[in-house]
Amino acid sequence: MTYNTMNHLPIHKDIVKRNIEKLQLRNLDEASIREIVFLANHIQEESGVEFIRMEMGIPGIPALKEGIVAQQKALEEGVASQYPPIEGIPELKEQSKKFVKNFLDIDVDADHCVPTVGSMQATYAAFTTCNKLDNQKDTTLFIDPGFPVQKQQHMVMGHRYESFDVYHFRGEKLREKLESYLKNGNIHSLIYSNPNNPSWICLTDEELQIIGELATQYDVIVLEDLAYFGMDFRNGYGIPAEAPYQPTVAKYTDNYMLFISSSKIFSYAGERIGLIVMSNKLAQRKYDKLHQEWNISTFGGAIIYRALYSLSSGTSHSAQCAMAQMLKVVNDKKINFLDNLDEYRHRASVMKSIFLSNGFKLIYDKDLNRDVGDGFYFTIAYPGMDGATLLEALLHYGISAITLKNTGSTQEGLRACVSHVSRKQLEILKERIEKFQSQYRQLSK
Repeated sequence: MTYNTMNHLPIHKDIVKRNIEKLQLRNLDEASIREIVFLANHIQEESGVEFIRMEMGIPGIPALKEGIVAQQKALEEGVASQYPPIEGIPELKEQSKKFVKNFLDIDVDADHCVPTVGSMQATYAAFTTCNKLDNQKDTTLFIDPGFPVQKQQHMVMGHRYESFDVYHFRGEKLREKLESYLKNGNIHSLIYSNPNNPSWICLTDEELQIIGELATQYDVIVLEDLAYFGMDFRNGYGIPAEAPYQPTVAKYTDNYMLFISSSKIFSYAGERIGLIVMSNKLAQRKYDKLHQEWNISTFGGAIIYRALYSLSSGTSHSAQCAMAQMLKVVNDKKINFLDNLDEYRHRASVMKSIFLSNGFKLIYDKDLNRDVGDGFYFTIAYPGMDGATLLEALLHYGISAITLKNTGSTQEGLRACVSHVSRKQLEILKERIEKFQSQYRQLSK
């Protein structure tokens, strides 16, 4: 099908309305990412207008070739017929240990670096296990905004969670806010992403130290989601064993689990391969309740031989070989993985400029006194519109995104993902946003 870029814009309101009704949602704030994908697909098909897709965070550049070659070689050598070791193949575990030393400057045993079927499986296993450690602690704390599906995981498991929007609690203000939850004694773990999905804010070392100190004080496990590892392009974290290093709470507490994904840093999303990295102390720690309920004492053992084993009986054998090789070429300084990702920085810079030049504003715009960097996501608002209203308005111009309410944010606006907006679409985006701005001004007079 050949799509028109402007001739059929705005898309007729009946087409948009009819497809929203198919979702049976009272408000677009309630729509999941996948539902917005469904919605945009159907409006695109019915209207003949190709969408600018900003709703789903999937890679927009090719997968790292070293991983593909290694995976093909492993398959040819017969690993498809062999169950993978649940703990991970030795080469992947060793390269993972080196990677966190090279880029986080932390020391962990290779035994405590464990492959998972993407970070989604990793967080599911973590939430399940953390909920089994202490009879008094039955709740996860989300430092929002965050990845909506992690709350969906809690819904599926029937687990409790609490959350707050970090927007007004940066710097030292974070301490009092966190402690207001932790002092109640019901929090077993807290989770955040850094860089953050959806806002692209980056917690500072000061803030990570606050989190680490309070985690130790209140015996809470920090779940640090590093899905966008090193992608704060303001700093240049891509040289192994050289400062600056990707900031991490692991510098300030032993109560941590890190989640490292291949999906964004290596564009290897389709093979569903990630890592759990546990501190040595946490992995070896024994819990009476784990022994009583799961017949295993150590936290690391419970993660591997109870949670992960129950979920998938291991991570794809050939994908483990791929990730081991990708980590190896990075550790050996044969490639700088951030060089491949700089395209996202460029797209974000251009897209932000387009929106800001047409009446929009950035919502999460600062890391304390520093401008938020250009990267995989940014957040936008438009005067006089809440997030759901703005999303519905932009759908008429062939532009899709997700609302910030969907991410636990208390701010009104949208998360824009840059990954699937190609360079050739940037001019189309500019035309559509200019048309939206022009027509909205006329309607609001």
